Amino acid sequence: MSRLWIAVWGILIATGTGWAAAADAPAAPATHKYVGVDKCAMCHKSAAKGNQYGQWLATKHAKAWEALASDRALAIAKEKGLTTPPQQNDACVKCHVTGHGKPASAFEASFKKELGIQCEACHGPGKDYMGMSVMKDRTASLAAGLVLPDEKLCLACHNAGSPTFKSFDFKTMFAKIAHPRPKP
Repeated sequence: MSRLWIAVWGILIATGTGWAAAADAPAAPATHKYVGVDKCAMCHKSAAKGNQYGQWLATKHAKAWEALASDRALAIAKEKGLTTPPQQNDACVKCHVTGHGKPASAFEASFKKELGIQCEACHGPGKDYMGMSVMKDRTASLAAGLVLPDEKLCLACHNAGSPTFKSFDFKTMFAKIAHPRPKP
């Protein structure tokens, strides 16, 4: 009987099937979902958290979608030869809506594109890290998809490809949107 098991294991290992193959297979990448700023606000609008939601509301990011409907945006679109309104043009929307271009399955029903550049544009889709038990553990949050924004992330939109680009000093601009949690 032991020779039979040795033969079975030998075949499984040699053919790359069974448990041996499963153990060596790379893990499938996680697909995190966008939940929207309203879900973030549930915890991040308190004074104890530094009213991070309120700070975001005061930024241009919070008004990014709305800005695309402005007279200024319409004039820029016309000047650039765009034939569709800015809110319907991928060239504009890609940097004015969080998660633009992702499949519909990447968004929870709570997500509203009309809320512009939301928390998850900088911090990654939050469905898997939004729970209190995960958020209290930085390692667990990062493993669940939390992104700590850096200059490279900002430069994806704040670059010479933008029709309104002037310059971008990461340190200065990051300070304008910083929303640290108060120290206890």
